[in-house]
Amino acid sequence: MLKLPGWMRVVMLVTAVVNILGSFAFIPSARALREISGLPPFAHPFYLASIGAFILIFGLAYLWAGVTGKADRLFVAVAAAGKFAFFALLVRYWVGGLVPLSAVLSGTGDLVFAALFASWLLSVRSSAAADGRPAD
Repeated sequence: MLKLPGWMRVVMLVTAVVNILGSFAFIPSARALREISGLPPFAHPFYLASIGAFILIFGLAYLWAGVTGKADRLFVAVAAAGKFAFFALLVRYWVGGLVPLSAVLSGTGDLVFAALFASWLLSVRSSAAADGRPAD
């Protein structure tokens, strides 16, 4: 576990709030929330609940990292990849005409978080290399 700088703790806490609140859009009966964000309003309840559970679990993990001020590089790397993948999927399905531009716009926060996570990962790697020690 690595100590997070103050700015990264804030990023983790903000990401936690966004994820925890965002998970509510995947409650099967929350069709209106999905429509507002440009996501497809209908899907099988099992898929919606599964996606919502993962979003909530990651939100709680971001909260833990923000509160404790510590995170594992692998966790942050997986988080960055997941956030980037979600944004990339929105763009891909927008290009294919399957989701509106509003979905892409509502997902830009995930792209920003992915970039901030990647920035921290690169800074940890760079500082470790400069000190001649392993990054973990």
